Amino acid sequence: MFSAIGKVIKWIGQHFLGMLFLLIAFVVLMPTSTTELKPANLQEIQLSGPIMDADVILKEIEEVQKDPKIKGVLLNINSPGGAVPPSIEIAYAIKALKEHKPVVAYASGMMTSGSYYASIHANTIIANPGSIVGSIGVIMESANVEELMDTIGVKTQIVKQGTYKEAGTPTREWTTEERAELERLTKDTYELFIHDVADARGLDLKHSKEYADAHIFSAKRAKDAGLIDHVGVKSQAKAEVEKLANVTDPRWKEKDKLESFMEQFATKGMMQLQNYFYGLKASF
Repeated sequence: MFSAIGKVIKWIGQHFLGMLFLLIAFVVLMPTSTTELKPANLQEIQLSGPIMDADVILKEIEEVQKDPKIKGVLLNINSPGGAVPPSIEIAYAIKALKEHKPVVAYASGMMTSGSYYASIHANTIIANPGSIVGSIGVIMESANVEELMDTIGVKTQIVKQGTYKEAGTPTREWTTEERAELERLTKDTYELFIHDVADARGLDLKHSKEYADAHIFSAKRAKDAGLIDHVGVKSQAKAEVEKLANVTDPRWKEKDKLESFMEQFATKGMMQLQNYFYGLKASF
């Protein structure tokens, strides 16, 4: 008996490393849940905070575009808007994505200005009952620190070519010509904004003052104005994605916890920077 036990112990000792390797491989490769046995077929993309750069969300949209397993997308928006070019980039990326798989935009908080622009090409727009929608307009502003500079004894020295090269300067009051130039720029951008909204939402461009003109709407009034399709909560928005994607076994892709934390951290950092620094540029 002792001899048999000794042989077993000896065999374990000789094969311990091999058994340990197999155990580790089994633990690593074994799915942690039954949901991982089947790949996700739906995905949520979040657009949060001021839109100052579109690279991260554009990359996420591109990855979804190329992933044949993902059949539908929820664009979850809680953003006050931001810079013009990145807002337009996101809008047109969503437009391209919609050609291959349905997209539902959901206003979970704020869907205003540039973030509303980003949503206009979605198949369906749904807003939380307590959300804020709209603010279709363009703003360009700068401080005038001329008096402060005079007080502390600071003067600027400038060499320039071009009448409007100093338009928007914060060091003095703008000239009439400079203001007119900046107003033309904001007018051009605003007309682009309302034209794209009217085209995407099937609205009458002649009546743009009713749904644009920087009006800020509650979800109910936004629906009445034609800016959104439904008023509802996130579960209803997800159900709409599942319906449009025509999936019988919906499985939502979960974000890595570390990645999610870093994105939230970056968003909060960008909001803080926007509070401290505000340069002259057209914004939605």
